[in-house]
Amino acid sequence: MKKLLMIVNPVAGQKRMRASLLDVITTLSGGGYESTVLPTARRGDAVEFAKRAAEFDLVVICGGDGTLNEVIDGMLSVGATTPVGYIPCGSTNDFGSSMGLPLDVRRAAKVITGGMPHPLDIGKMCGRIFSYVASFGAFTATSYNAPQEVKNVLGHAAYVLEGIRDLPSIRPYRLSFETADGKTYKGDYVFGAIANSTSFGGVIHLKEELVSTNDGLFEVLLIKMPKNLIEFNTILNSLSNSEFNNKCCEFFKSSSLKITSEVPIAWSLDGEYLLTEGTVEMTTLRGAVNLVK
Repeated sequence: MKKLLMIVNPVAGQKRMRASLLDVITTLSGGGYESTVLPTARRGDAVEFAKRAAEFDLVVICGGDGTLNEVIDGMLSVGATTPVGYIPCGSTNDFGSSMGLPLDVRRAAKVITGGMPHPLDIGKMCGRIFSYVASFGAFTATSYNAPQEVKNVLGHAAYVLEGIRDLPSIRPYRLSFETADGKTYKGDYVFGAIANSTSFGGVIHLKEELVSTNDGLFEVLLIKMPKNLIEFNTILNSLSNSEFNNKCCEFFKSSSLKITSEVPIAWSLDGEYLLTEGTVEMTTLRGAVNLVK
């Protein structure tokens, strides 16, 4: 039988995997895999577990987008190219939804046994990687501030509640973004995302025709600070209709970015916290991971 490494976050997404783990292992076994199961107990465990990826024919991630981030980080740190299967069982599962993966864990396991590896671009910023989004500003802090126990009880609602709580403190950041072809965007932004996904933060959605996950380009969405009620309503309509072609939003693609700020910026990289200051660079690692789907 082929060898499979399963990395499981047992507390992700209202502890969904606990009741289904045996069914998932049985499904994978039926696909010809002998599974080694490693459950995480603390942040960073998945990174260390993933460094063993080269010993296996397939790595399967059972958890939320943060667990996915850690596994990819660990694999890339040792140059492992083992194909990756993802069973999304977190609170929002933005990446899994964007990739068209089933949210039912048993169906997701079945897809892995019959799927094929597809190249996936990965982003890198300040030595840290992200698989689907690096974001700042409005609602960003909810991804790393919402307590795990609250997410386990409320699921996606925990992110919404945390975001509402943060609304009064939202302030714009004065930033400049220089693209790979030398074009510069400057402004006061209340939200920004460098994304490789049609959905992020459980709030922002991009139309599928705008997003390619393996073209070497990341989609960049910037939302400006509204100056009046009309502009505020324009932004709300943009979020509702996924239409960002207006004076309040900027949308473009680039393989790299040079980002400059005069104040510290708190970023969320796949839900993980990163603080930057001054000028930082984002680069795209084209096709760095092979995702089975």
